[in-house]
Amino acid sequence: MAIPSFVDRVTVNVTGGNGGNGCASVHREKFKPLGGPDGGNGGDGGSVILRVDPDTTTLVDYHRSSHRSATNGAQGKGDHQAGGNGGDVVLPVPDGTVVSTPEGEVLADLVGPGAEFVAAQGGKGGLGNAALASAARKAPGFALLGEDGEARTIVLELKVVADVGLVGYPSAGKSSLVASISRARPKIADYPFTTLIPNLGVVVAGETTFTVADVPGLIEGASEGRGLGHDFLRHVERCAALVHVVDCATYEPGRDPLNDLKVIEAELSAHGGLEDRPRLVALNKIDVPDAREIADMVTAELRDAGMKVFPISTASHEGLDDLKFAMAEVVRTRREETPAPEATRIIIRPSAVSGPEFKVKKTEDGWLVQGDKPARWVRQTDFGNPEATGYLADRLNRLGVERELLSLGALEGDTVIIGDGPDAIVFDFQPEVQAGAEILARRGEDHRLEEPRPAVKRRRSKDEEYHAFKAGEIEAPADLSEYGKGWVEDEVDLSPAEAKAAEKAALKAARKAAIE
Repeated sequence: MAIPSFVDRVTVNVTGGNGGNGCASVHREKFKPLGGPDGGNGGDGGSVILRVDPDTTTLVDYHRSSHRSATNGAQGKGDHQAGGNGGDVVLPVPDGTVVSTPEGEVLADLVGPGAEFVAAQGGKGGLGNAALASAARKAPGFALLGEDGEARTIVLELKVVADVGLVGYPSAGKSSLVASISRARPKIADYPFTTLIPNLGVVVAGETTFTVADVPGLIEGASEGRGLGHDFLRHVERCAALVHVVDCATYEPGRDPLNDLKVIEAELSAHGGLEDRPRLVALNKIDVPDAREIADMVTAELRDAGMKVFPISTASHEGLDDLKFAMAEVVRTRREETPAPEATRIIIRPSAVSGPEFKVKKTEDGWLVQGDKPARWVRQTDFGNPEATGYLADRLNRLGVERELLSLGALEGDTVIIGDGPDAIVFDFQPEVQAGAEILARRGEDHRLEEPRPAVKRRRSKDEEYHAFKAGEIEAPADLSEYGKGWVEDEVDLSPAEAKAAEKAALKAARKAAIE
């Protein structure tokens, strides 16, 4: 099937790049045994951006290729090396492109060269363990995962930006009029629906320069989908003025200038939003004798109705100058009435705090925790790493999720769901705070690590006995020479240096015993 050269409505699937994972690394260097964490952050994923390009006049490129994706961010590395950011993908679109969802919600109206819209945001890179280090967690053994880029389906719809729109029945002479008053050279033929795409022409009248759009022919019922008008009525929405091009030389039965004008106005009214646009009427083809007589008959009636009428001929160029200057006057007046757009000022304000950062509700499947922050934290967590899982639990606890669950009546072992859709996680509720008990430890930590080891307690006890004996406070202990003699086996917890010192003490005691 042939692909058209002009496309004004397409559906595009855009996907932002994924953020790179953070790196969990520990600095290793000779003579630096405590180098500390040095894992770098992952790079941000690239975004898909729509940008108005004056040289782009159609959306045909996206008709051919409707899937566009940005590149992913690189993973962080050791030695504090951050991953590179993914590259943005900039999609050029014509001036006047409207971006919306498939359900019809308008996301952006891109008018003016350089106007941009981020169609798919790239994912944030994960933090490395160097960025996660703190006074309480000096050497994290984990890093955060990068977030997935945004994926969405958008609809691009082109609404031609022109000052004057030419409307009328097929073969009324609209394309011929554009060719006569500008340098545009649209396709012209004597059969209906010759014009399949809007044609733009630049017209100069005195000191006023304006653009004219030739909208494909309208027929009765165009606003309901008949003919081609249903697809192209959108192109007159931005026009400052409308010109009715009326065919005075048609031989079709039941057609006359007044009836044609009435039908086209009814279709414009049914489309809506064009009631405030000034109208001009161009009675075309007066170079034909019968057409001139018809134009003379209806001119007075139309002018009595308050309309500005211009008998013209695109073949002989009769009356075109009067029409051009009339169009220029309407455009100039419209521009004077429209206030000049103010320069855009970028103002950054903190987002308003409208309520809690999450909410919890009871469902048939369990307790559902909803909120952007908890859901994002879940996506960043590597559940294959117990320490990372404990870090997530700490973050949720500080946010108040556990306190809210307990206040709503959640019990230990209940099912808790965080997030919606396929990325949701499900786990059993294991609260830190038990009924009538105090907090024992933070998740991911163990108070037993803060207590002295049994071997340390044993050595301290023997040291106290030794100093008490030297001070004469107690009698001589049974044995002060053998380091570790008589210890219970599961109490021995020596470092390599301590084990070596104990071995030397035992050898020394053995030699002394042999000499004696």
